[in-house]
Amino acid sequence: MLYLLMILIALGIVVAIFSLVFRKKGETDEVVRVDSSCGTCLGIDPQCEQECVMEASTKEIEYYADEELDAYRGRPSNGYTDTEAEDFLEILYTMRQEEVKGWNRSLILRGINLPDQIKDEVIMMIEGK
Repeated sequence: MLYLLMILIALGIVVAIFSLVFRKKGETDEVVRVDSSCGTCLGIDPQCEQECVMEASTKEIEYYADEELDAYRGRPSNGYTDTEAEDFLEILYTMRQEEVKGWNRSLILRGINLPDQIKDEVIMMIEGK
């Protein structure tokens, strides 16, 4: 039993030495953010996203000429008719692609769920595809 324990310790030391020796130059273990602006959060760094959500919740809610959507506050995302989903699409199609992420954040802060019918399209616009 003692021999097995000594072999495992020796194996651990060998693996640690190899990982240090063969680590690629310039490789680091930390995530580096280029800018503290929430416009640069890409979903890769959870801390960046969390800070942006906290920042957005303390700011005044921004409206995108969509005050009529407040009537849907509290409605579940699968509870919209196709006609009601069209109300969201009309607003979505009038904004620039870079505004969609902010609009979605505004809806979330206002307690308005996106209709299931348009979620895929909103996600594609946010991701820039």
